[in-house]
Amino acid sequence: MKFYLLTICILGSAIQMSAAGFVYKDKNASIQSRVQDLLLRMTLQEKIMQLNQYYYGNDGNDNNLIEYRHKIPPTIGSLYFVGNVQERNRLQRMAMEESRLGIPILFGYDIIHGYRTNFQIGLGQACSWNPALVENMYHFMARETRRSGVDWVFTPMIDVARDARWGRISEGYGEDPYVQGVMGSAAVRGLQGSSLATDSTVASCLKHYVGYGASEAGRDYFYTEISHQTLWDTYLPPYKACIDAGATAVMSAFNNISGVPATCNNYTLREVLRQQLGFRGLVISDWDAVPQLKNMGYCDNDRTAAAACLNAGVDMEMVSATYMKHMAELIERGQVSMDILDESVSRVLELKFRLGLFEQPYTREDYVPIYLTEDMMQCASELAAQSAVLLKNEHTLPLVNQKKIAVVGPLAKNARSLIGNWAGYGRDEDVDVLYNGIVQEFSTTSEVRYAEGCGLESQHDADPKRGWSAITDTIAHEVEALAEAVSLAQWSDVVVVCLGEKAGWSGENCSRSSIALPRCQEQLVEAVKQTGKPVVIVLSNGRPIELCRIEPMADAIISIWQPGVNGASALAGILSGRINPSGKLAVTFPYTTGQEPIYYNRRKASRGGHQGRYQDVTSQPLYPFGHGLSYTQYSYSNEKIEKNADGWEVSVEVSNMGLVAGDEVVLWYISDPYSTITRPERELRHFERIHLAPGERRLCRFHINPMRDLAFTDDKGQPILEQGVFRVLVADKTLELKL
Repeated sequence: MKFYLLTICILGSAIQMSAAGFVYKDKNASIQSRVQDLLLRMTLQEKIMQLNQYYYGNDGNDNNLIEYRHKIPPTIGSLYFVGNVQERNRLQRMAMEESRLGIPILFGYDIIHGYRTNFQIGLGQACSWNPALVENMYHFMARETRRSGVDWVFTPMIDVARDARWGRISEGYGEDPYVQGVMGSAAVRGLQGSSLATDSTVASCLKHYVGYGASEAGRDYFYTEISHQTLWDTYLPPYKACIDAGATAVMSAFNNISGVPATCNNYTLREVLRQQLGFRGLVISDWDAVPQLKNMGYCDNDRTAAAACLNAGVDMEMVSATYMKHMAELIERGQVSMDILDESVSRVLELKFRLGLFEQPYTREDYVPIYLTEDMMQCASELAAQSAVLLKNEHTLPLVNQKKIAVVGPLAKNARSLIGNWAGYGRDEDVDVLYNGIVQEFSTTSEVRYAEGCGLESQHDADPKRGWSAITDTIAHEVEALAEAVSLAQWSDVVVVCLGEKAGWSGENCSRSSIALPRCQEQLVEAVKQTGKPVVIVLSNGRPIELCRIEPMADAIISIWQPGVNGASALAGILSGRINPSGKLAVTFPYTTGQEPIYYNRRKASRGGHQGRYQDVTSQPLYPFGHGLSYTQYSYSNEKIEKNADGWEVSVEVSNMGLVAGDEVVLWYISDPYSTITRPERELRHFERIHLAPGERRLCRFHINPMRDLAFTDDKGQPILEQGVFRVLVADKTLELKL
């Protein structure tokens, strides 16, 4: 009760001085005093309602479907809102005018890579290695989202993901904790700006806290076995970086962490998040996660689940309403204290004050235009271009003298799959499809023709229960489509084969036992390769793909990920040479699915050579982290390391040795060969993206701060800096320093 009594003492005089009005309605008062004043005026039931988020609308995510709409009370704290501005304002007016205290509703939604203007997915964003561009993208996303009536977005996703079978690998920034932290921080800055109380900013929400990406065998919602050491050196660093960047909220994860579910894990939520990471913002559960403690065998009823979660530090419950149903009884029985309840309510109210909702509760209804504006489309195109990764090129690209270009494959005219999962309000008609972009790019130099060749998957494979007549009709159609593609390939000078994933194959609840393409897509590559024409494979994918069977048949391979509304022009520009590809992988491509999980920053094995490695396939990936080709060549030289007052200054000259301008991504790694807690073989500590004209050279620097870059954390989160030799790696260069 200490917090509760202290609040009363502090505010006693303030309330007396405000006899003519309410402190919480005074926009000139501090947020802290406004929160405390309002908290003292609230009944128990009003407080409890602030900790509930109801669902309202027609959600497009099949995983979140429910059979009814809650009747919305005017005292509700938040809504997971799927609707338009007019409906939002109607609900807000109800809260402001029909509730006793006029506390505004906080409107939240899963806006992952665009509200209506869909940009590149998170995994693709990371492959651009351009946090400034990513920050700009999130600024545009925030602008269209806030002006559409949503104040709070459940992004960025900063789950370190090292198993491509896990569908949600598409939403985050790959396998490296440092990259996750840098890109996640850029997202936070872009979303929140310098003030939340504007019509162009929204509150962010980091997710999914914590270790969700470690789900066993890539299966969503499954158990995760995470030691405290791995928690601290792998899964927590992105959260520390994004909290330092000012993130306002955190979403707890679905997973069970070594026996204690993340949604009620006192160690991760209170000891780590609040005490050690210093997070002061709001924590919300994931969708329906509180009652799911029963499924995990942690609680036997909703009442105990609600108590476990609020006591552990989950301030707001998303949609399942166990707080609303049981919290009053839990308070009465002493199973949840008033101190804890008031702390959680205070965090909800503080966020509403920071968003300016008490002064401006309604969204203007006359914003024109909001979506697909010129600056947004330009950003989407730049991000698509910079995130595309040229995986292979056997003297085939760019296409310069080819007069006849065949474009085949199920992704050539597929708009929906270019948007990706979690598309918000994105529409197929907003998307420039790949075929159209190629036609426009080569309109004055080449003839471009199209044949689908195959579907994303065989219709028989997609629905094997159909009758024999339907199956034979399908087989006949697929044979005809393949023959048409082969005929077109024979006509052409080069074949561009557009392959990849459906939008719904990656994302939440999209785990896959194999990350290979469906057999019909591989057969299309085999068939057109037999014509003897050069084959360029274009992949639109939400995860790394198993390519071991078709990679030998490809003369060039480009991964464009799921670039959103304006990726066609970027791809076409890379094919023609107008754009020099510069993306590098932020995630490892395995040789085969059986290698998963596979990632670059693994710890060393006890035996070297081939011992302990796979005996039937290579243990090396097909394309490693950081891989990405260009139409020019870069050289690294004159590497130096110098001691200074607060660390070391490491430098290297990077030169463009080719005939075309290009962007190079310079990746700096640290290696600690021997330590009392073994370290990964190498760990990324710094990167920069530079532009070089032909023949230009630039000096790139990495300032090494010993505690930041050479220390490691133990299993309690304490930093340890040991003496010894460290290695600094950049490209093919290795330098040593001694501490």
